[in-house]
Amino acid sequence: MRWLNYHHLLYFWAVAREGSVTKACRLLHLTQPTVSGQLKMLEKSLKTPLFERSGRSLRLTDAGQTVYRYADEIFTLGRELEDVVRGRPAGGAMRLVVGIADTLPKLVGYRLLRPAFHIGEEVRLTCVDGSPDRLLAQLALHELDIVLSDSPANPQIGLRAYNHLLGESGVTFFGSASLLKDHRRGFPRSLDGAPFLMPMGDSVLGRSLEQWFDDTGIRPRIRGEFADSALLKAFGGEGEGMFAAPTVVEEEVRQAYGVGVVGRAEGLRERFYAITVQKRLQHPAVVAICKAARKTLEGQ
Repeated sequence: MRWLNYHHLLYFWAVAREGSVTKACRLLHLTQPTVSGQLKMLEKSLKTPLFERSGRSLRLTDAGQTVYRYADEIFTLGRELEDVVRGRPAGGAMRLVVGIADTLPKLVGYRLLRPAFHIGEEVRLTCVDGSPDRLLAQLALHELDIVLSDSPANPQIGLRAYNHLLGESGVTFFGSASLLKDHRRGFPRSLDGAPFLMPMGDSVLGRSLEQWFDDTGIRPRIRGEFADSALLKAFGGEGEGMFAAPTVVEEEVRQAYGVGVVGRAEGLRERFYAITVQKRLQHPAVVAICKAARKTLEGQ
């Protein structure tokens, strides 16, 4: 099998683009005899002349023009390949594809991802929402760069994944103005019998709340269960019941839904993870996300 020597092709491409061997030598940091010798070896390999003299300059032959077009495409594709491997679409912004577990509150997801837009270069972000197991399957196929979740990767799915703990947050209870008036005083006992909106039981926060209510003997009146955390908060903002959310997004929840703080539960904690298939974080945007998250969540 015959193989094309791509070093020879690169020297030819540089000479053709620069218009002379001397200029190509300066670009390649090589001596003139070296480049001229490599060109002759390429012509010998292809069994056709690629240049012809025109006065003091070189001019591409018909075969040379054909080879140049292919060489230009080859080295352009090479640069694009390098960009894509580094997470940057050809000629565009750095690409970051994130899976966000549907159990992770959307405001937390936003808070964690926001630093990706401030790393000093343009980032094109794609967010995929879904169940943790489905997202981990996509991660295994390298369809995602990272998965953000409120629980570590399930070891039973057999994926070799690395859980990077970003930090943890306390839990704050919120309510509309009418509910605050009746239930803020005497918290947390004031939640007993009070209208409450629960995350679905398969979420980490939902399970934690159920356990906390059992441990404290508090029995709120559950008015609804929600898989979508944003929909739950929208109902809470309209006064249909109190609800809980991570303390790290307390201010965002208050401003977005017009609610106030009923109280903060001691002993209730939520953890957040970045899950990757690499032990060492490499993608610049992922590194920024993890670094900022650890700083934000410190002491929460």
